[in-house]
Amino acid sequence: MRVGIARERRSGERRVAATPDTVRQLAGLGLEVLVEHGAGEESGHSDASYEAAGADVVDALELGDLDVLLHVRPLEPETPARLRPGAVTIGLASPSTELPTVEALRDAGVTAFALELVPRISRAQSMDALTSQALVAGYRCVLEAAMRLPRFFPLYMTAAGTIPPAKVLVLGAGVAGLQAIGTAKRLGARVSANDVRAASADEVASMGGTFVHLDLDAADAGGGYAKELGADRAARQRQLLAPHVADADVLITTAAIPGRPAPLLVTAEMVAAMRPGAVVVDLAAESGGNVEGSVAGSDVAVPTADGGGMVTIVGMKDAASTMPGDASRLYAKNVANLLALMTHDGSVEPDFSDVVVVDACLTHDGEVRHPATADALEAVVTGEGGFGGSDRQEGTR
Repeated sequence: MRVGIARERRSGERRVAATPDTVRQLAGLGLEVLVEHGAGEESGHSDASYEAAGADVVDALELGDLDVLLHVRPLEPETPARLRPGAVTIGLASPSTELPTVEALRDAGVTAFALELVPRISRAQSMDALTSQALVAGYRCVLEAAMRLPRFFPLYMTAAGTIPPAKVLVLGAGVAGLQAIGTAKRLGARVSANDVRAASADEVASMGGTFVHLDLDAADAGGGYAKELGADRAARQRQLLAPHVADADVLITTAAIPGRPAPLLVTAEMVAAMRPGAVVVDLAAESGGNVEGSVAGSDVAVPTADGGGMVTIVGMKDAASTMPGDASRLYAKNVANLLALMTHDGSVEPDFSDVVVVDACLTHDGEVRHPATADALEAVVTGEGGFGGSDRQEGTR
């Protein structure tokens, strides 16, 4: 069976869905691997390295000849029609915001697997791309903050005096948040963090951070995610967070609700109350933003309330792609492991009695198999909703 790896075409995307190492893994399963010319250049993998691993490098993929298409960002709506009925696709699909593509996958009879839907169970950890990419994003956002902050992160004691450590506040203690905590701590900052899941306090402490207790708890028993707070409790959360935000030199926000716009955690007034030179990094900027005024892919300067200086808001965009080498290494392994689960004796045959396969399946046999996405698509058809934007990044965990 023929597996194709296309060159990513969305602006800013530098990752690739397979590396030479995973090509060897797939070839070892009895699959024929075709890689589009230049697919791995941005992530440091030459065409020659793919050929040495056993892949055929082609100028252009003939999608109609493929049995499996591996990708990073969601496919464009016109792509599924070029695949043969019954073909399999594996990649990030952003189903809640890419409904035109979901509809096209369904109508083309494509069996599509969305990595966002991989269940959070032990057996599926090696296929969990949201977690692996959140690891990269959490690390990167601290570096972005450190490059912009006009002072040191660590404590320095010198003959000319003592320089106190920077104060870093992280909102959201999922994978990205915990990695941000650990990275800021390794750089020498004094780190505190908050999450609406009070149970995350131990995880924050394990990374060297101090948990900020606000007496709010929105743990979602299903899947380990936080759920959205009601309007009154969200307002109360912002009120309680305000003094901690004002005291921070660096604020990093990583809160995301799968399939929903990012919750607003920090208002413009809270940002203006920060000290001059402070830096805010909004990792959720692409999904609506945790910080009022953040713009994905841009730095926004906000004057402080006392007029003494500016606060910089950094809206992260496609954060994992800023480190395409390691991000691709992790992502490609997630993809290959999911494909390996469905491959038997050189043939890709999804077993729909397997919970990982069932949960990760977005479309199959002319149907949308993910209930929430099916409902959203039905709402559009009946005029109760509208198609979302087509350039939203996958969520963080």
